[in-house]
Amino acid sequence: MRFALPFIISAALIAGCTSTDNHAVKESDLLHHNFILTSVDGSTIADSGKQRRPLNIEFGENMHISGAMCNNFMGKGTLENGVLTAKQLASTRMACFDEQISKLDQVIADMLAKGANVNLDNGTLTLTTPEHVLTYTLRDRVN
Repeated sequence: MRFALPFIISAALIAGCTSTDNHAVKESDLLHHNFILTSVDGSTIADSGKQRRPLNIEFGENMHISGAMCNNFMGKGTLENGVLTAKQLASTRMACFDEQISKLDQVIADMLAKGANVNLDNGTLTLTTPEHVLTYTLRDRVN
């Protein structure tokens, strides 16, 4: 038995590493929710939730994604195995005076085109790629 124990533990560890993640975010977790951007790559963003045009992302029927950085964006998303993708986002083309926020238009477009890992934990939504991390806080428009 003493010799079998390491093999049993190894088999259990390997099985655990190859199983699917039952905690992956599902479309129903995001549906009809609005999230306000709170940080980019670990740097806090001023609370834009009280502004007329908050920096946000929201999810509608059939994974319709919309939101705003400097410009408004919208498109059809897919969520598979915890990865959110929106290959063809449409966007307005307004000029922005805040250079930092202006850069976020391209950041969100690139992240969603390539596919971003999604985590949702206690109202905090995190979109992650190797290049960027966007953190949002749940703030639905209607309570």
